[in-house]
Amino acid sequence: MDDAARIDGLMTAYKAMNAEIGKVIVGQEEVLDLLMAALFTNGHVLLEGVPGIAKTLTAKLLAKTMEVSFSRIQFTPDLLPADLTGTEIYRPQEGSFQFQQGPIFTQICLADEINRATPKTQSALLETMQEGTVTVAGQRR
Repeated sequence: MDDAARIDGLMTAYKAMNAEIGKVIVGQEEVLDLLMAALFTNGHVLLEGVPGIAKTLTAKLLAKTMEVSFSRIQFTPDLLPADLTGTEIYRPQEGSFQFQQGPIFTQICLADEINRATPKTQSALLETMQEGTVTVAGQRR
């Protein structure tokens, strides 16, 4: 596929997604444009704003429109890195550990109020964002 065809495909997807989300989210065209730009460039988005401007709804609609998984993590001071990444659970019947994924294992994740979490918990999120991996019990996933 040549570059022109890829660009046409992205523009078609952009217009369709923007129209679908625009049915519910009104007056946020610039936010939607920037979300799409981040999405198409494998970037991350920091949405800031007062409560009630549909940040969570926008993220949920984006995931629903794309038919991908979505999770929301409420960051609190007592949140631990394992609460994000998941943990090894011992299964006595099998005599082994089994990895249970945390909410970070999703295609679109809304990390709400990141500034409230401890630096160690924020670091677990940053590893995922930067490297696209999660390290649990010394194993990268």
